Amino acid sequence: MFIKQVVICGFRSYRNEVIVEPFHPHHNCVVGRNGSGKSNFFLAIQFVLSDEFSHMRPEQRQQLLHEGSGPRVVNAYVEITFDNSDNRIPIDKEEVTIRRMIGFKKDQYFLDKKNVTKTDVMNLLESAGFSRSNPYYIVKQGRINQMAIAPDSQRLKLLREVAGTRVYDERKEESLSILKETEGKIEKIDEFLQYIEERLKTLEEEKEELKEYQKWDRMHRSLEYTMYDKELREVRDKLESIEQQRLEEGDKTKDLHVDLSSVAAEIKFLERELKELEIKGSTKRSERDQLLEERQLQIRQKAKLELDLKDLDDVVNDDAANKGGAAEELTDVEGQIKTAKEALDQVIPQYHEQKDIEESCATQLRINEQRRSELYAKKGRNQEFSDQSKRDHWIKDELRSYGSSLSAKEEQSKTVEKEVTETKERIEKIAEEIQERTENLEERRKEMEETSKELGIARIKKDEVQSKRKDLWRQDSNFEQSLGTSKEQHDEAERQLRSTVSKAFNNGIDAIKKIVREKNIDGVYGPLIENFKCNEKFFTAVEVTAGNRLFYIIVDTDKTASQILSIMNKNKMNGEVNFLPLNRLSYKETQYPTSNDVIPMVSKLEYN
Repeated sequence: MFIKQVVICGFRSYRNEVIVEPFHPHHNCVVGRNGSGKSNFFLAIQFVLSDEFSHMRPEQRQQLLHEGSGPRVVNAYVEITFDNSDNRIPIDKEEVTIRRMIGFKKDQYFLDKKNVTKTDVMNLLESAGFSRSNPYYIVKQGRINQMAIAPDSQRLKLLREVAGTRVYDERKEESLSILKETEGKIEKIDEFLQYIEERLKTLEEEKEELKEYQKWDRMHRSLEYTMYDKELREVRDKLESIEQQRLEEGDKTKDLHVDLSSVAAEIKFLERELKELEIKGSTKRSERDQLLEERQLQIRQKAKLELDLKDLDDVVNDDAANKGGAAEELTDVEGQIKTAKEALDQVIPQYHEQKDIEESCATQLRINEQRRSELYAKKGRNQEFSDQSKRDHWIKDELRSYGSSLSAKEEQSKTVEKEVTETKERIEKIAEEIQERTENLEERRKEMEETSKELGIARIKKDEVQSKRKDLWRQDSNFEQSLGTSKEQHDEAERQLRSTVSKAFNNGIDAIKKIVREKNIDGVYGPLIENFKCNEKFFTAVEVTAGNRLFYIIVDTDKTASQILSIMNKNKMNGEVNFLPLNRLSYKETQYPTSNDVIPMVSKLEYN
């Protein structure tokens, strides 16, 4: 057997892992500069094989770790690989590896990369010849020189250690100490035997006393038996009388139980009636409140209708006043039309008369001019005018005067015709306005009549709708009352149900409901108890048979259960849950007894 390989990492001056190989089976020499790590190399071998580095304090462990620049080293190990071809180490392998790893708070040994105790490693080394009592298989530096210059007594001591006689001296000392302990134990045993002998004498005396005691005890027990037998007979007689009384009291108790059950049933009936009366009272109170609200509403509607009626009266009065004003205005317009017609009748004859006068004047003028011309013709133009220019001037003046009078007459005629046209137009406009106002008045009267009819129909419909609304309000209040009662009963039943289950189950069910509601997970059917129904008389049998499994959660697949559990663990929700995945459940046909006094409970369950 010889060392085949040494691996050092983090130990003393070896920061990084250093592998030293190969080694010669007989002799090896390590050569190097000062500070290259020769001493630490041998110290590393001694660290694994020697017993000098056991029972180290933390500061001593820290001294073995590498101290230098860079990150701090927290672990160090030394691994030695032995060639075990001669099977000196009792392991059926050609190579045996021993590693020791050390840190601030740990010291571990590994044998072929398996963690073992220090005792196992030391025993293995002992079997291979590395004895702790003879540690000279490693000779340190300067030890030979020390032995050469040592006195004879130390050399003799050293030779004894090398020869192994020190072990026998140690064993002799151990044997002497064991012998002393044995002598002490013998003295204690002698003392204990003496105590036992004294105790035997005492027990003999106590034995005699015990025999005497047993004799008197038998007499005492016989007397007690006689007394107890007499008392027993008396007690039996009393017990028979008491049993008779108990039977009589039992009959009375049965009667009282019957009366009590009848009274309890009557109390339940009265409680139901009381609840019904309370519900009816609350319904009546709600109806009263509704009627009061309706009364206030009708009062407001009445006030509104009175105001609307007043407004309609004001509108009618305004319409009547407007009608009177329109009639007066119509009378005034008719008077104006009449006056205008009378004036027109007066103007038209004057117009015709003036026109006739104009025509007669024009005719007379033409006659006079003709006559004058004839007279001038007779008299001669030369006598009237001194010269021709005067005559022409006079003729022009005459023509100009006649033209101006003719144009004035024409303008006057046009003005009269224009006034007549305007007067006719005004009469036509006034007639149209009168006709239009008369038609508008009739239309408004018809509209008012139709509006009144529609208002009456709308009021009837409004009354019908209000009555329907009242009925719906009453029904709604009744539904709310019944819903509230049902909700209270449901909450009470749920509280009783939750009280029968542990808090962990309740928290788990609440957490699953919250997850399903928030994450909208399909395939969750709730607890088993919510998925079937049965008669009330089978409740106890179902509870005893199913137990806590009534609160197991039914899901479609095991994937859904895993998803819910992952969400619960992620959100750190409290509670205990158990799942029943339908894809994992298997059903076996069961043969039930056919006796008359046996009923399969599953046949009494209603489920999907």
